[in-house]
Amino acid sequence: MGLFDFASDIGKKVFGIGDADAADKIKQDIEANNPGIENLEVIIHDETVCQLKGTCKTAEAKEKAILMAGNMKGISGVLAGRLHVEGDPLLATASSENATGTMEQAGKLEEQEDAAFEASTGAQYYTIESGDTLWGIAAKFLGNGSKYPEIFEANREVIEDPDKIFVGQKIRIPSTD
Repeated sequence: MGLFDFASDIGKKVFGIGDADAADKIKQDIEANNPGIENLEVIIHDETVCQLKGTCKTAEAKEKAILMAGNMKGISGVLAGRLHVEGDPLLATASSENATGTMEQAGKLEEQEDAAFEASTGAQYYTIESGDTLWGIAAKFLGNGSKYPEIFEANREVIEDPDKIFVGQKIRIPSTD
């Protein structure tokens, strides 16, 4: 799953272990904090969001939805192959392809779509390590620590306070273009 692997023992806590409503709570959190998604569906199985489905207005909205779901405490992975960006040529065919075949085939197809999405966006991701600050991350990736607000803004849905990042949290690095 690459980009979509997460540390399940850290993150924002919106549900408890064994919570039957965990998928609904993740859905509500994403919809409340990321208005760029329509018709969102969330299915969880064994600490994995095995289906994140819906239509995103932009690739950035999709990236944020994946990070929001994955940075939840109790989630170790996200399959988002059925979360499509408006205007994406795969949108028309992916739903019918995913609807047929076995769960294993559908999972493999979603992993392929996730990898294609990651490659097509050119986005960069970083997992917070011990001792990291947004200033230090900005210095490393953007060439200047004072650009840390750009990282914060690119992750506003994932980072609630720029002074409160945590080890294992996965974030987007904004493009320097």
